[in-house]
Order: sequence, then structure tokens, then C-alpha cells
Amino acid sequence: MKKILVATEKPFAPVAVKGIRQITEEAGYVFMLLEKYTSPQALLDAVAQADAMIIRSDQVNEQVISAGKQLSIVVRAGAGYDNVDLKAATARGIVVMNTPGQNSNAVAELALGMMVYMARNQFNGSAGTELSGKTLGIHAFGNVGRLVASIASGFGMEISAFDPFLKPEDIERQGIRVVHSVGDLYRSSQYISLHIPANEQTRNSINYELLSMMPEGATLVNTARKEVIVEDGLVKMFRERKDFRYVSDIAPACQETIASEFPGRFFFTPKKMGAQTAEANINAGLAAARQIVSFFENGDTRFKVN
Repeated sequence: MKKILVATEKPFAPVAVKGIRQITEEAGYVFMLLEKYTSPQALLDAVAQADAMIIRSDQVNEQVISAGKQLSIVVRAGAGYDNVDLKAATARGIVVMNTPGQNSNAVAELALGMMVYMARNQFNGSAGTELSGKTLGIHAFGNVGRLVASIASGFGMEISAFDPFLKPEDIERQGIRVVHSVGDLYRSSQYISLHIPANEQTRNSINYELLSMMPEGATLVNTARKEVIVEDGLVKMFRERKDFRYVSDIAPACQETIASEFPGRFFFTPKKMGAQTAEANINAGLAAARQIVSFFENGDTRFKVN
């Protein structure tokens, strides 16, 4: 009988755990739960018994992969999967999946919420600006980007998007203006909403040269990954452009420099918060469980990322 391990240092909501257990046990599998573990060894001990594992932001490195002698599949409940060693998993023949789309609305709402927060000067009582009529560039038009565009259109923003992996008509069908280079996107956008993954092509791709193209009133909104930002260039942009602002749901390594030199021009959430809603928590967990069952029962690898 297959054993399905939910291993979460930051637990799912109880209702999500209940739902995952129900899906697992109705399929005839054994449900295992490891929550709030405080040592790497606890995860190694648990995964040694598992045929499948559901994680959140937990680190699945080569050591964890090696310990999972029976492991066939790891599902990251969420969109990003840079916390999983794909090379080690692939070498062992382990399938790695994510749950795309399940957290998208939560991330999109956070991105717009941070735009409003900065436009209104962090609600400090002074006169701010409105989003209506401002230009918004969406860098990567996937699940989150589409929802950001939908919400931003309600604010009356003028929206453009760049995504080299989509046909222009797929973007235009949403009523969004297509730009054909990343430079054109930044050059034409007072607000940029980042939704690119962190991979070999995108790490350190958002540099000073790109940011400096943005028009007056520039605000960069990063609900993607901090690794895509060249932090020296970010600090240079802050120093040279007093109109520049940066908001993110993950603090950069240069947070102390930014906080000491540029008060009022940045905001970082205390932890990665894009998917931190009750709805996203539940949706991603249940999707992960269903994907595992479909993998074992039907050989379904639709959301495989390795």
C-alpha cells in the first residue's frame, strides 16, 4: 500500500490537511503527516517510508532525495519549485510537479494591494497618487500575470505585457497591449509587475540598465523571486532615481541598505506571502493530493517540471 507524506515546516490549514487525508485514503493509500519539524533528520526519517511527498517551501535537496528510497513523486504545493533539487530527483527517476494556478489569485491580489499601498504613500496621511491612468507592464503573462491584468483593468490602468513564450494573439485576446521586447516593456511602464520564475535564463536578469529605462514614477513590484534581481543595480537605481520605489513579498539581501538609505520608498512583507491566503493554502494542497493519485492510478505527468 502506497504511503503519501505531507511534510510541511509551515503547516497547511487544518481544513486542507483534512481534505488531503480524505483524497489519499479514499484512493486506498496511507496518509502520513509531518508538520512543524525542527530538524532535517525528522524529514529524512519520514521520507524514508514514503512513496510520494507533498511539500510547501520545504527544501528537498539531494540528501532528502537519497533518503527517499521508495519515493516516486514529489509535488510542490504552489507554483515555484526552486526548493527542489531537480537534478537529483531526475537522476533517481523521481517525478517532480508543481500546482500551477492554485495560488494565482492570491499572488495577483497581493501585487495590486502593494501597488495601492505605495501609490498612497504607505497610508501615511500625505497626498498620494491614483492607479487609474497609470501604465502597468506585466513581465510574464502566465496564470498570475493574467489575473493581475484583470484586476488592474478595474483600476483603469493602461496595461502592456511581455512574454516571449506566448503568441501575441494569446495576450491580445485578453485586451492587453503586446510589446515585443523586455526593454519596450520597461520603457513604457510606470509600474512593472514581475512574474518570471527563477531559472538559468532569468536569475540576475532585472538589472540597472533595465530599471533605468522606466519613466518617472517608477515602481517595481516583485512577487516572483528575489534571485531575478541584480541587487547592486537595485541600490544604484534607488540612489540615482529619487522617484523609484520597490515592493516585494520577499526581502532582498540588501534590505538593511535600502531601509537605512531610502525610507518610504520600499516595502517588504515579513515573509514570502504571495500564497498566504486560506483559499490558496487549501487549493494547492488538495490539487497536490489529486495529482499524486492521478499519477499513480493513470500515469498522469501533466504538471511535471523535471
